[in-house]
Formats: sequence, C-alpha cells, structure tokens
Amino acid sequence: MLETKRLFEPGDGVRNFQGQCGLVLSPAEYQTVKSRYPEGRRPGSFFAPGCCPTLDYLTQVPVLFEDGTYDVMKAMNLRKDQDLSGEKKKQLQEMLA
Repeated sequence: MLETKRLFEPGDGVRNFQGQCGLVLSPAEYQTVKSRYPEGRRPGSFFAPGCCPTLDYLTQVPVLFEDGTYDVMKAMNLRKDQDLSGEKKKQLQEMLA
C-alpha cells in the first residue's frame, strides 16, 4: 500500500513563527472548529482567492491556536513543539470538546 506523506499529524503541538502555540486538527475536528471559532487570518496562513483549503498536512495544516482562533497554515510557517506544556495542550484539547 502507498502511505501518505505528512509533516504534521493531528494532535501535534506546534508554534508559528510569532511564537503562538496551537494544536493540529484532524479533518473532523477542523469542521467542528470552523463552525465554533473565528478564523484568525494571521501571517503565514494559507490564502488563495477562490480556492478552498485541501488539508494535506504537507503544505496546508489546520491549527487551533490558544487565543481561540483557527487557521489553515502553510507548513513552512510552523514548527513542531515537543515541549508544549501539558497545561496548554490540555487547554487546547478542552476547547475542542
């Protein structure tokens, strides 16, 4: 079988280049978050006029940020944060529930 290549996996802790931490969303979580939270439109987010985002986790990564907004970010503007504190990760997961 062919395996899909991904840079990020749902549930990964990430930081953008401005230092804001967030949580990578699964496609189902992304649909839920999209209906509940506003889009952040922060620098580094994916934007193409007339084009819907395709969540491939290689170039376009859906992220819920700690300030209560979400964005589909370009992967080059994110980095994995292995040291995301347990408290922040727990807070982000509670925002999903």
